[in-house]
Amino acid sequence: MAASEALAIDRLGWADVAGGVALSDAAGWNQTADDWAFFIAAGEAIGVRDDAGRLVASAVALPYEGGVGWIAMVLVDDDHRHRGWATRLVATCVAMLGRAGRASVLDATPAGAEVYRRSGFVAGFAFERWQGELAVTDRAAADCGVDLGDSGELAAMVAIDRSISGVGRAALLGAFAGRPATRAWLDDDRSGFVMTRSGRRATQVGPLIANDDDAALVLVERALAEVAGRVFIDVATHQPALQRALVARGFVRQRPFVRMALAATPVASLVASPRLFAVAGPEFG
Repeated sequence: MAASEALAIDRLGWADVAGGVALSDAAGWNQTADDWAFFIAAGEAIGVRDDAGRLVASAVALPYEGGVGWIAMVLVDDDHRHRGWATRLVATCVAMLGRAGRASVLDATPAGAEVYRRSGFVAGFAFERWQGELAVTDRAAADCGVDLGDSGELAAMVAIDRSISGVGRAALLGAFAGRPATRAWLDDDRSGFVMTRSGRRATQVGPLIANDDDAALVLVERALAEVAGRVFIDVATHQPALQRALVARGFVRQRPFVRMALAATPVASLVASPRLFAVAGPEFG
């Protein structure tokens, strides 16, 4: 019996948070223990363990409101690659989301996109991860943003987020808001917002939603003024003004992604909304 046949796909539980962090750390990704706890609590997190019980592969199907589910955290450690685990895990996520009546959507690297195309996924809009290093600034006049303990402020951001694609992510934004280091800013007319949160390797900026370039640049400047150290922001490629502003701050492109969905279930999430400037991250959409 081949090694890949001897192992089984299991549902992940709380005891697998550390194993999940170890997998994403080994890949150089930015997910925290809080992220993995959210995947397990809110989604269908699955994986493969070796004979010693160590988590060696993973995938997550995150159900969102609006008939959409996000496939994320498709990871296989070096010693277990090229055995078909990623394909099997993605197929299992697609089946779980399909049984719940949800369209399967994911964000892929160029190499991953080729694999997903062979499985029937079609490409939508593209975005790129930008990376910067920000110095500590004088925070005497700190702009700490909205009160994330205020349910009305959070509800406003959830509504804005849903307005760009019809996908409801109240649980996700609520989970972000509940973390001590998370900050958020609403623009003056409450039609856009930006969030920042801690990651393992960098502070993550996003989502960033605004009515136009000027509003987006004001929001991102407010957010970046409160961040020090390494920063990641996943910018839609149809937003050149934001890209130019990041270049002026010394940011560089790190890697590209493309949003994809199964051809049989096209969804609005594949459409590049002019109000979407930066996504929450490829693991969350």
